[in-house]
Amino acid sequence: MKKMLILIFLPMLLLLGTVQGQEAGILKKNILNILEGKKAKVGVSIADQTGKNIITIHGKDRFPLQSVFKFHVAAYILSKVDQQELSLEQKIQITSTDLLPNIYSPIKEKFPKGTVMSLKEILEYVVSKSDNIGCDVLLRLIGGPQAVESFFLKHKFSGISIKINEERQQASWDAQFMNWSYPVSATEVMSAFYLNGNQLLSEHSHSLLWQMMTDTETGPARIKGQLPKGTIVRHKTGTSGTNSVGITSAVNDVGLVVVTDRKFFFISIFVSDSKENMDTNEKIIADIAKVAWEFFEVHDTVQK
Repeated sequence: MKKMLILIFLPMLLLLGTVQGQEAGILKKNILNILEGKKAKVGVSIADQTGKNIITIHGKDRFPLQSVFKFHVAAYILSKVDQQELSLEQKIQITSTDLLPNIYSPIKEKFPKGTVMSLKEILEYVVSKSDNIGCDVLLRLIGGPQAVESFFLKHKFSGISIKINEERQQASWDAQFMNWSYPVSATEVMSAFYLNGNQLLSEHSHSLLWQMMTDTETGPARIKGQLPKGTIVRHKTGTSGTNSVGITSAVNDVGLVVVTDRKFFFISIFVSDSKENMDTNEKIIADIAKVAWEFFEVHDTVQK
C-alpha cells in the first residue's frame, strides 16, 4: 500500500516541481526584460520563505557591498551581546576626532562636538540610518572588519569579504572593492539570520536586528519603491559615489519582503558598473522587487 501511494504521488510531486520551475523561469525572464538595454551590471538573488534560492542572475559574481556590510557588523555585535561579551546598555564615547569630515553620519549632524551613546543607540543609527561614523566606532570596539569576516567564515558562510571600515572604504575608488559579496551569499546570510535555523542569535537579538532593518530610512525608492503602500520590508541599502567618467559602482538593496501574514521572500539586488543615473539605478531595483512581489503574491513556492 505504501509503495502504491508513492507511485501515485511521485509523479504529482515531480509535476509540481516542474510547474514551479517554469513559473520561476517566467519570473527570471521578466527580470531580464527589465535589465535589457540598461548600462549596468546587475546581480540578483531571490529566495522563498524557506531560504531556497529560486532566481539567480550573476549570483556568484563579486559586487561591492558598500553599506550593506553594516548588517553583517550588527549581526556579529549582537552575537557578542548574546555571549555577554558586550552589553546593549554599555556607554560608548564618540569624540570630536571620530567625526571625520566628508563622511555621511546623522550622528555627526546631531552631535557635532561628539556625544556618549549606548551600544544599542549606535547600532540603531548604523543599521536604520546607515551611519558611517557609528559603524567605524563599533568596528574599533570589536577588533575591526576582519573580526566580522571571521565570524561569518566560522559559521560556514562563503562568498563574502569584509576587509575595511567605512573610513577606508570612502577614501578611494578602488578600496570599496575589498568589501564584497556574491548576491546568493547576501541572500543566504539574510535568510539564515531571519529563519534562525542555526540559532545564530537569541530571540531578543533576533527581534532587535530585524526591527532595525524594518526601520531602515535609506533607499525608499529601491525595494520599497513600487510595492503596495504599507508593505513591510526589512532591508539594508548600500551606495557608492560616481567616478569621474560617470560610473557608479554600487546601488544595492538586500532584505526580506512580506507579501501576506504567512508569505514572504528574501531578495538581494546589486547594481554595479553603472552608467545610468541614480533614478534609473534605483528604478531597476524597484522594478525587480515589484515583479518578485507579484510572483510571490500569486504563487506558493513552498511544497507542503
